[in-house]
Amino acid sequence: MTQEARPPFPPFTRETAVQKVRRAEDAWNTRDPEQVALAYTEDSRWRNRAEFVTGRDEITAFLTRKWRRELDYRLIKELWAFDGARIAVRFAYECHDDSGNWFRSYGNENWEFDANGLMRIRHASINDLPIREAERRFHWPLGRRPDDHPGLSDLGL
Repeated sequence: MTQEARPPFPPFTRETAVQKVRRAEDAWNTRDPEQVALAYTEDSRWRNRAEFVTGRDEITAFLTRKWRRELDYRLIKELWAFDGARIAVRFAYECHDDSGNWFRSYGNENWEFDANGLMRIRHASINDLPIREAERRFHWPLGRRPDDHPGLSDLGL
């Protein structure tokens, strides 16, 4: 059996931590639960709001449910801090429900990685803010955020 690996690997430098954050953002913006789940250890543990998830199968099921409810999802993540095998990020994403109600969700995540660069622990705290469609700030075609699109700090978020 080949060992799974997702560079960059800990211990992180500022440069590699920023790379890891952007790769996570890019993956989540695909809204592909199976592909996103591969970035986590097989026994990864999550706390997402009040939900606790363990392992790739539960991660895939969680993300499938999430992206069925959160339509036109667009996410920006930003490095907050890093040390060794841990990274802290802040993020915001925008989406709407099936009734056309838009939301911007803000939060913080704490991540811990194994030696192969797979995330083994993820703690997410998230707050939702209803917004009008005219208040949206994340305007790019679905998928990867373009490199020239402002980040959270640039947007004042």
